[in-house]
Amino acid sequence: MKQYWKSIEELVPEEEVVQEKKSSFLLSDGNDSSKNSRRDFLKYFGFGIASAAVLAGCERPVKKAIPLLIQPEEVKPGTANYYASTFYDGSEMVPILVKVRDGRPIKIEGNDLCKLTGGAASARIQASLLNLYDESRPAQPMIDGKPASWEQVDADMIKILEEWDANNEFVILTPTLISPSTQKLINDFKDKFPFVVHETFDAYSYSALRKAFELNYGKAIIPSYRLDEAKLVVGFNADFLGTWLQPVVFGRQYAEARKLTGGKREMMRHVQFESTMTLTGSNADERVPMPALDEAHYVAALFSVLAKKAGVNVPSIKAPVQIEKIAEELWQAKGKSLVLSGSNNVDVQSLICGINHILENEGQTLRLDTPINLFQGDDTKLDALLNRIELGKVRALMMWGANPLYHAPLSGRMQAAFDKVELKIAAQSQQTESTVDCKYVLPTPHFLESWDDAELTPGLFTLTQPAIRPIFKTRHAQESIMAWAGMEGKFYDYIKLNWKENIYNINLAKGKQFETFWKTSLRDGLVFDEERMQTAPAFSGVDTNIASQYNSTKSGNDLELVLYQNVPIGDGTLANNPWLQELPDPVSRVCWDNYVAVSPAFAALRGWSQGDVVTVSGIDLPVLIQPGQARNTLAVALGYGRKNAGRVATDLGKDVYPLVEMKDGYRQYLVPKVEAVATGSTYELAATQSHHSMEGRALVRETTIAEYLKNPASGNEMHEKVEKLHTSLYHEHDYKGHHWGMAIDLHSCIGCNACVVACSAENNVPVVGRNEVRRSHEMHWIRLDRYYAGDSDNPEVVRQPVMCQHCDNAPCENVCPVAATNHSSEGINQMAYNRCIGTRYCNNNCPYKVRRFNWYDYTGADTIPNNRVDPAGMTLDLKRMVLNPDVTVRAKGVIEKCSMCIQRIQEKKLTAKREGRMLEDGEIKTACQQTCPANAITFGDMNDENSNISKLLKDARQYGLLEELHTLPSVVYLSKVRNKDQNKTLS
Repeated sequence: MKQYWKSIEELVPEEEVVQEKKSSFLLSDGNDSSKNSRRDFLKYFGFGIASAAVLAGCERPVKKAIPLLIQPEEVKPGTANYYASTFYDGSEMVPILVKVRDGRPIKIEGNDLCKLTGGAASARIQASLLNLYDESRPAQPMIDGKPASWEQVDADMIKILEEWDANNEFVILTPTLISPSTQKLINDFKDKFPFVVHETFDAYSYSALRKAFELNYGKAIIPSYRLDEAKLVVGFNADFLGTWLQPVVFGRQYAEARKLTGGKREMMRHVQFESTMTLTGSNADERVPMPALDEAHYVAALFSVLAKKAGVNVPSIKAPVQIEKIAEELWQAKGKSLVLSGSNNVDVQSLICGINHILENEGQTLRLDTPINLFQGDDTKLDALLNRIELGKVRALMMWGANPLYHAPLSGRMQAAFDKVELKIAAQSQQTESTVDCKYVLPTPHFLESWDDAELTPGLFTLTQPAIRPIFKTRHAQESIMAWAGMEGKFYDYIKLNWKENIYNINLAKGKQFETFWKTSLRDGLVFDEERMQTAPAFSGVDTNIASQYNSTKSGNDLELVLYQNVPIGDGTLANNPWLQELPDPVSRVCWDNYVAVSPAFAALRGWSQGDVVTVSGIDLPVLIQPGQARNTLAVALGYGRKNAGRVATDLGKDVYPLVEMKDGYRQYLVPKVEAVATGSTYELAATQSHHSMEGRALVRETTIAEYLKNPASGNEMHEKVEKLHTSLYHEHDYKGHHWGMAIDLHSCIGCNACVVACSAENNVPVVGRNEVRRSHEMHWIRLDRYYAGDSDNPEVVRQPVMCQHCDNAPCENVCPVAATNHSSEGINQMAYNRCIGTRYCNNNCPYKVRRFNWYDYTGADTIPNNRVDPAGMTLDLKRMVLNPDVTVRAKGVIEKCSMCIQRIQEKKLTAKREGRMLEDGEIKTACQQTCPANAITFGDMNDENSNISKLLKDARQYGLLEELHTLPSVVYLSKVRNKDQNKTLS
């Protein structure tokens, strides 16, 4: 059996750790004075029973509710309304549905009318809901740090603009605007005030990618990539499943191209060259560790080999053996391949353009006719703006959603330029570093309180509509501009008029009048006009001399530092979000901190251990030993160390944006030749990866595509053997109605963590904070176990989502002394929270370790004072508005766990009953299933022979977790398949 391991400590266990694990299962012999005696146990037990009796008589605190004086027509108590809207935070854009209960948005889902996303949403999109209820949001306009009225702001700004010297610039700095209405409004504003200049600044730069397409295709675009059309994808430091460009879209396409259900016998092959272990690299069929400094050489060598195959005269470059092999594979997959790079180097991206052209991928996997409108920022224009500020040509700077002082300090140059600007204005929905010294702070609404629109690709228009009235005294920045320009009406009116004049046409509306078209578009949230697709630009040719500049490796023995975005926090815009901070990184399983990741070989060379604090370029960071990292590469996540960002994010982790430098006009996230020195101190990281050990049993099962085609049950032979041995003393359950079950395809799951946040939002899962996670007290109902296999320098990675398995022979049900956990007539392992007395017998008896215990009052549901642990302010009245009223909020001393979203099951059952029909397969979707970009989770009725879950139960790849224990779980897994030849690898 293949050996899997979760951490370096588990791969090479220390003697004292092993001894501690053994001793934890031994009872005291009575001679050890350090152990509690039987007398002590009875004393504490008696006190516990007495305390429970006293607490049972405590009344819950009275919480007063204010009824509606006049109930709105659309509000029905206990019934949710759904509003189509759009999530866009300056980087990621996805059409969404917002679930609203009694006027409160409580859940975000993907809009399944969008073909690009298929109704999926990422972890950050799910969690963005919590930022709506952030008590640290700017609550009212401020002038010189003092509260002011909007009328006062408007009067000041109108006077300033009327008296403006036209020789000075009034700069509006925004992230990329994908709103056609907002862009038109800014153009109208510029027409009235010619001294106004609009500049675009993105928190994370992709400007080299756009520049490369401008040089090689004549248009500064970012194309649409179609992974679902590819048979072979090769990535170079492009984390397209985690953070690069459109991870939700790519996740959907990636899984679709690799599905083996429904009789499919082919799957896309994925090879990743990268310097640090990313979510994308950990999913690859084959992964090659590569120093980041050598990426240009690897790409140039690949271009050279392929160009010669195509008969192009190019300089010869000695290619690494892996490049020679993958070049041959790519050549065989011409027109069905795709090569990607995450570099912000124009030369590298130009060579990538040349490679994809040689491979004839345009119009197939590289769609130039539907470019994406994200990341339009240009670093060279940012540099030019700073030059103009330094020359005194810019008198006013309005930062509208942009935070340049944090995202691009540029060795203090940004701050120095900022200080030279006479008039500084911040229009922000959150506190940021850039608002501190602004004369005018103009709070803008959260996107769930806003009207807006968006155009992701040519012809794909979406609408953003408010799901709640503004909580604070905020105003659209667009409405501020309208007021200063003397325009009447609200921004809603402006959007509607723009759609009528510039988007609506009779063909698009299928003959409907505008009002009907407008209402339909609002209801659906999006509309697609195929006639707006662009003509694909022609390839003009890449400069072949670029490759000769990178004809050798540059890494040597020097240390390099890679600055990257991790999946939960990204660029740091949403860092003040407790759900995201408590979300473990899908690779390292660490939360609440950033760290410096180092390779096992380098750690051994320096004598570093996990948690040792080292100084890297003047910044102290704890060490995390990351298997699979390139030997001399250090890696640190961006997005931490915020200042003036709110209760959660401020001073959390270390800010490494100051290490980002401009090189040849582009921001570089690679720092060559750094020094790292141990300080002698240690720091305990909050990690969830190593305290769910299952003692080496066959948990994950996998095979290769070649073996799968010979025998679909390959890698899963154990299942048939176990099935033959199943006998039981239990009475078999008789499910006369529904029997709910779930199937999780390990082959499709990419480990993005979207399901974890979706579950937390749906089921009111508590946030416990860094210290409690360190004590193994995290409360997530789903965990994504990550396992390594093979050599620690370049291991294979597999993931397994684990939640309550809802066993028919559930070990937890037999041991609960108060029957708080019981079995329903539909196969659900239920929890009666008000019956649970917290013995935790069920937790000890569960072989899957999926039950969570409320050690403290994390939610404000407890009646006892001084029991509360709430590091993130989740018990504040404002944040409690996010709670789902259909799910009980648990108090201290109660066990909780996955309920298969029983509230959703009951809701759909009652709807079907009210409508006088049978439930349809797929009508009920659990929160984790609904948000999954990879479509890896299937839920349904196992008693329905025609249901998708019943079909998957017949798949040769399906098995139960720890099925040899005969717990008969209602959750099954489908084994993972790798597209690799064990006898013909790249390594």
